[in-house]
Parts: sequence; C-alpha cells; structure tokens
Amino acid sequence: MKKNKISKNWIIKQKRDIYVKQSKIEGYRSRAVYKLQEIDDKFKIFKNGISVLDLGAAPGSWSQFIAKKVKNGKILSIDLKEMDNIENICQIKGDFKENKNQQIIKKYFGGEVDIVLSDMAVNTSGNKNLDSIVTGELSMEAIYFAKEILKSDGKFVSKFFMGSTFKEIVSEAKKYFKETNIFKPLASRKNSKETFIICKLLRKYYK
Repeated sequence: MKKNKISKNWIIKQKRDIYVKQSKIEGYRSRAVYKLQEIDDKFKIFKNGISVLDLGAAPGSWSQFIAKKVKNGKILSIDLKEMDNIENICQIKGDFKENKNQQIIKKYFGGEVDIVLSDMAVNTSGNKNLDSIVTGELSMEAIYFAKEILKSDGKFVSKFFMGSTFKEIVSEAKKYFKETNIFKPLASRKNSKETFIICKLLRKYYK
C-alpha cells in the first residue's frame, strides 16, 4: 500500500514537472538534459570538433544534447543498460570500470579525450546515506579514469550526492585538476541531494 502511494505521488510530481514536460516537447529522453544544459551555459563545456565520453549515459538525454551541441565531434556513451541508438554516437553496453571496456574506449578515441562526463548513480535503496556513499564511489572511479584519458586542458563533469563522501571527492578532484567548481542546477529537484563537480585543466604531473 505504501509503495503504491509513493508511486502515485511520483507520477503526480512527474506530470507537474516543467522539465519533464519540456523534455517531451523537445524530444529528449529525460529531464536530466537540462542539468547538463545549465552546466554548459555556466561553464562553457562544449565546442565543435571535440571528443566526449559519456559515462552512465542511459537513457541517453545527455548524449542527445551532446550530439546536437558538438558538430564534427567524436562521442562515445556507455552504460550497464541498453540504450536506443543515437545518431553519430558510438554506444557500449557494459561497465566502464572493466578493463576490456576501458580498452575499447581508448581504442575508439585513439588518443586523449577533451571531455569526460558522468551522470552515474546507483538505483536508490531507500537509505540516502548508503546511496550517497556508493554514488560517490562511482564518481571517484570516474575521476581516476578521466585523469588517465583526458587531455591536459580537458574537462570533467560528474554527479554525486551531498553526504559523507563530499569532502573526499572534492579533495581528490583538486589533487588532479587546477580548477574545480561545485554546482547544483536549477533543474535538479529541490529535495534532491545531487550536485555536480566541474573540473578543468589537469595538473601536469598527472599527465
């Protein structure tokens, strides 16, 4: 009964959500696209002719946005879940942490990458602290992989949840990047603890 009530409340919220409505009008697969749009508006992430790796890409709204925003670019998206095809994007179904998939990613780009994005998060368990910790671990894994494959002037963007891992994530990011910013887009739900870290310029001794 309680589960049904939660489901009904979620459906009501979705119907009232302006970002959900807008994503349907504009043909995006989820409202998450507007978070990335805000990040790009504020921090000037994208330009034409660049290479972009999209981690945790399903259902694909970030990849859709990148495909429209970046002309003549090289874009790869990866997720554990199956995704419908997006034109001009290489898609992998799998775990980016597995060595075989990392080798596929590196081979596809054939060199260093301009941007690594991560919108990864665990399926919510009901335990917000646990969800924060596990999603934080995914963000850390994304940072470690990003520093391996990014160009020295590359950019890294990742979602994480405010919680016990916050300081550790920021500390690690500052260790590897000269510039780090924390930003919560307006498109993030008000009651959500999610926020984003935007990093630029790898420190030379990590290249």
